Amino acid sequence: MGPSFFVFNIIISLALTLVTGDAGLIQKTCKTTKYYDLCVSSLKSDPTSANSDTKGLAMIMVGVGMANATATSTLLSSQLLTTKNDTIMRKVLKECSDKYAHAADALQASVQDFDSELYDYVYMHIMAAADYPNACHNAFRRYPRLVYPQQIARREDGFKHICDVVLGIVDHLAS
Repeated sequence: MGPSFFVFNIIISLALTLVTGDAGLIQKTCKTTKYYDLCVSSLKSDPTSANSDTKGLAMIMVGVGMANATATSTLLSSQLLTTKNDTIMRKVLKECSDKYAHAADALQASVQDFDSELYDYVYMHIMAAADYPNACHNAFRRYPRLVYPQQIARREDGFKHICDVVLGIVDHLAS
């Protein structure tokens, strides 16, 4: 067991710390949210969480939400290509894609307010982001023959849960 073994153990320990993050702060922070497991798994999967304070953890979750909203918007846009003959479905898919893009924009708008610690504005942007998927769901309801796709319903729920996690952390920061 020479010096190389010792160096190897240090490197492994550092790598594990980066992968798992500051488990104590993550768990403490996530206990303030409605979706503890989602919060913990999302934050632990991001290597930057190891060096983040509570505000940094909230920003990581905002990034998770932005990625989710952007991916959903992209998915909906790609479905436009497969519905060439159904003008109503195309219209609804386009509207939904736009709404998820707006949700990502609302999350992005919260970043500057996080930096300035204007948590009332952060809260407003996150609430707006969480509400955009409702407009998509309502677009499907306007046309009784259209069925709201389960895949989009699951994504809607997931996105709203992510936003709820951010809101829980913001509540904790503002108190």
